[in-house]
Amino acid sequence: MGLIFILTDCSKKDDNIPISITDIDGNVYTSVTIGTQVWMVENLKTTKYRNGDLIGTTAPATLEISQEATPKYQWAYDDDENNVVTYGRLYTWYAVTDTRNVCPVGWHVPSDAEWTTLTTYLGGESVAGGKLKEAGTSHWIPSNEGATNSSGFTALPSGIRTTNGSFSSLGGYCAWWSSTEESTPSAYHRYIGYDINNVGSYGYYKHYGFSIRCLQD
Repeated sequence: MGLIFILTDCSKKDDNIPISITDIDGNVYTSVTIGTQVWMVENLKTTKYRNGDLIGTTAPATLEISQEATPKYQWAYDDDENNVVTYGRLYTWYAVTDTRNVCPVGWHVPSDAEWTTLTTYLGGESVAGGKLKEAGTSHWIPSNEGATNSSGFTALPSGIRTTNGSFSSLGGYCAWWSSTEESTPSAYHRYIGYDINNVGSYGYYKHYGFSIRCLQD
């Protein structure tokens, strides 16, 4: 009986195998494939743009920035670096859209349309929140409505920073920027909370500090 050789393409990768990503600061992230998209599983933590330039921050962290024209800042929530490990950093929209790029090579801040692709794949904005949120109450305030994390996205309640310098909603809410402008003062973002199963989608002030989830190019 003769031997049968089966030739395989060893260069072809399994798109469902998580990817390890390292940013310019040396922070390491994993990925998850959801439909046709590949997302980071963690919020961005970098203090530098892709080329190594520092992303600014304020001193103190609670500095009022509403009168600045195009503030490009990042913060650890409540100025506590211990929060970065779990929740990532908060960024203004002007830092998000800087041409030096906040995401690692091969990744980008998703557009509003790309966020919509994600929520549509998960059944629409009315139910996608629960599928995106980490299940349980280790990080989320009870009752963490509808949370199953069936998508593997593992959304955490990273809170926000307002233009007047206050930090709020850690444990309760998370907001992620899109790269899409709504108007001169505002840009689109996505929003989830402990008490809702849906994903909010609307424009908000560019001076706010929101989280970033990078999407593979």
